[in-house]
Amino acid sequence: MRLHVPIKLRWSDFDAYQHVNNAELLRILEEARIEAFWTSDDGSGETTAVLDGRPGARYMTLIARQEVEYLLPIPYTRSPLVVELWIGHLGGASLKLCYEIYSPDGVEPRVLYSRAATTLVMVDTTTGRPERISDAQRAAWEPYVEAPIEFTRR
Repeated sequence: MRLHVPIKLRWSDFDAYQHVNNAELLRILEEARIEAFWTSDDGSGETTAVLDGRPGARYMTLIARQEVEYLLPIPYTRSPLVVELWIGHLGGASLKLCYEIYSPDGVEPRVLYSRAATTLVMVDTTTGRPERISDAQRAAWEPYVEAPIEFTRR
């Protein structure tokens, strides 16, 4: 099963070549990740949103690795892109998030612009050491585990 997170583009996401800049693509991934996994103050959000990202939280996630495969330039659109997220690997203290970025809902044909993967490590903010994924986190995330992305090597 995958999460579907709509992400609106900003005009400033575009570069002189009139497509989303590669650095801004990482911001899009970050926004989708936060929407999917961080709890909100109002209690709304996905059932996967079990991380406390507020200042003073006991745990944080650190990016250990990130890989992006750019398939097509992303043009400007006022409708939100659809970022599909799933977990490609759920380890002891880390997880591999996989993403596919698609054209907005209702746009035909559906276009896959990019694939990406981020390895996150759970870390205790006091000690700076890796912290095992909790039973509650594991229970929330296990339904979203499926095969990881296999990048095209050219």
